Amino acid sequence: MREAFGTAFGIPVDRYTLTNANGVEAAILSYGGIIQSIRVPDRDGARANVVLGFATLDEYVAASSYFGCIVGRYANRIANGTFALDDKTYTLPVNNPPNTLHGGLRGFDKHVWDASDVSDPSGEGVQLRRESPDGEEGYPGTLAVTVTYRLTDANGLRIDYRATTDAPTVINLTNHSYFNLAGEGSGCIYDHALTLNASRFIPTDSTAIPTGELAPVSSTPFDFTRPRPIGAGIRDPHKQIIVGHGYDHHFILDAERGFINPETPILAAHVLEPNSGRIMTVATTEPGVQFYSGNYLDGTLTGTSGRPYRQSDGFALETQHAPDSPNQPQFPSTVLRPGDTFSSTTVFTFSVD
Repeated sequence: MREAFGTAFGIPVDRYTLTNANGVEAAILSYGGIIQSIRVPDRDGARANVVLGFATLDEYVAASSYFGCIVGRYANRIANGTFALDDKTYTLPVNNPPNTLHGGLRGFDKHVWDASDVSDPSGEGVQLRRESPDGEEGYPGTLAVTVTYRLTDANGLRIDYRATTDAPTVINLTNHSYFNLAGEGSGCIYDHALTLNASRFIPTDSTAIPTGELAPVSSTPFDFTRPRPIGAGIRDPHKQIIVGHGYDHHFILDAERGFINPETPILAAHVLEPNSGRIMTVATTEPGVQFYSGNYLDGTLTGTSGRPYRQSDGFALETQHAPDSPNQPQFPSTVLRPGDTFSSTTVFTFSVD
């Protein structure tokens, strides 16, 4: 179902509500490709929205929270707002001093995308398209991007990303939804039991830039190789927990997939909320996932429930390549060249225990 959802920068914005045979719903905005809500049942059949967000378009335009949006042209951070490609240095706007974060001052989350219904027998869907011009936010090359959301009858919300360029560039796309499987606005996510298919993570410096080390999670609060409540380690004195004010780190998946023409998505994460019984799994073709525990939610933003969001009222599992990869050649490359296609898929699937 398509409906008008206001105007941003003088451009009409639509909301597409996707539904499946089980009554699961996902609402997607043409502004920023934002997932505004996902309504799924608990073990008793009661449905609730499990993603953080706003009730109005004006709130999305005004905030810099990245709730539910497409992040690009480059997700996560690039150190000091610079990178070199083919012996040329590019300078980006610094919006997270001293670094560039999530594409810059006006990334993909702050644009109205062209949208169309692409529902078919595999599920209801919406496809979003935009052309990022050469030089936008300092990035080289004109980038043609499509992002397709499809809701399946297996309760999976599938996101397919595709992009091509007319000049060498770097690209790292993701979705930045914050989840709370107890229901949006219900409180903190400390009791959510998280499992990550990752035996290594990437430590960062005080500005959240990777040190270059690939550290084992064993015997640290970063060990989610078996189910563990998010809150169990969030007050740990481990240096990286202190640096990140909680979890805000990239985890390297134990089974990696290629960057161009990836294979079938692999399981990256499993999350159980014990009271509702809701389960979410995350499968992806990306080589890693950024786990963020909502450390900087401070009560100043009010969600769709009318309740303010406080620290750790939601968590994000952002499937992507490693932060600052253009400056760290030991990480998998994020370079895209003319004639190649960036291709990436992530699936969020919901069930109950």
